[in-house]
Amino acid sequence: MESIHSPASDDGILLEFSDNRNLIDLCGAHDQNLSTIEDGLEIKIIRRGNRFALIGEPVRQEAGGRALKYLYQRLEQGRSVDPADVDSAVRISRDSVVDLNLLSSDLVIRTRRRAVEPKTKSQRDFVQQLLKNPLTFGIGPAGTGKTYLAAALAVSMLSNGDVERIILSRPAVVAGEQLGFLPGDIREKIDPFMQPLYDALRSFLSSKTLNHYLDQGKIEIAPVAFVRGRTLDSSFVILDEAQNATRMQMKMFLTRLGHGSRMAVTGDITQIDLPRGVTSGLVEAEKILHDVKGIAFTRFASRDVVRHDLVSRIVKAYEKDSTRVES
Repeated sequence: MESIHSPASDDGILLEFSDNRNLIDLCGAHDQNLSTIEDGLEIKIIRRGNRFALIGEPVRQEAGGRALKYLYQRLEQGRSVDPADVDSAVRISRDSVVDLNLLSSDLVIRTRRRAVEPKTKSQRDFVQQLLKNPLTFGIGPAGTGKTYLAAALAVSMLSNGDVERIILSRPAVVAGEQLGFLPGDIREKIDPFMQPLYDALRSFLSSKTLNHYLDQGKIEIAPVAFVRGRTLDSSFVILDEAQNATRMQMKMFLTRLGHGSRMAVTGDITQIDLPRGVTSGLVEAEKILHDVKGIAFTRFASRDVVRHDLVSRIVKAYEKDSTRVES
C-alpha cells in the first residue's frame, strides 16, 4: 500500500491508495463502508478516484485514516472486508493507543463452514489464551464474541482431532436447575436454555453434521448440574453464562477438567440472574484464581462489541448509568 497522509487539520487529511482493484471492496456497495465510517466517526469523506479527503475534527480525521488504512491492508492481504469488519475498524480506530496492525496477522480459526478471525485486541488475546492455557475465562458484555470464538475453536479442534468431543454447558438458572416440571424428555426440557449454544454451533456446522455429532456424543449440551461427578478428558468444554453459576457450581464445574482437555468459561458479571444474596461463582473465581498458573483471564469492554454498532452504544449507555448510580 502506498499512501499520502498529510497532517490532520481543519482542512482535512488526504489518503491515496495505489491498487484500484481493492478500492471497490474498500468503499463497499454504493460507498456503504465509507458512510459507516463517516457516521461512526462524525467526519466527511470525499473520494476522487483513488484519493480520499477526510474532513472533520483533527482527532476524528486521524481515526478515519486509521480505519481506512486498516481495511485496505486487509484487502492487500487477500482478506475480505464485510460490514462487521468496518464496524470493528471504526470502534478500534477511536482508540489512538491501539495498534490496528495487531489485528492484521494470520490468527484465523478455520471450521468447515467458515474461517473466523478476532476483530478486536481483546478477542485476539482471548483466542491466544485459549490456545495457550488449559482454562481461560472471558468476561465482558454481550455481543463481544466470547462464546462465538470459543465455539469456533472447539469445532476446529474437534475437526482436527485435537479433542474427541465438545461439551457445552450453561446454568439453567431460570428453572433453578429443577427441570423435572417441564414437559417432554430430557433433551426437550433443556433445549430452551441451551438454544444460544446451538445457534453458535450452527455458525460452524451444518444442521446435519450437528445432529450427527449430537447423536454420536461428539457434542454434548447440558446444564451445569449434569456434569457433576464426571471427569472430562480429551474435551473442549465451554461454560456459557457463567455469571449465573453459584460458588459451589463453579468449583464443581472447573474441577471436572481432565487430561487433554481445554475449558473456556464466559460470562457477563453485569447481568447476574441469581437470587438476591447469592454470590456469582464467576465473580469469586476471578478473585480466587487470578494468579493460578495455567489459568488466564481476558476482559472485554463495550469497544469489543462486534454486533450492530447500536449494541455497543447501548452497552456504553448502561455502563455510564451504572457508574452514575454507584457514585
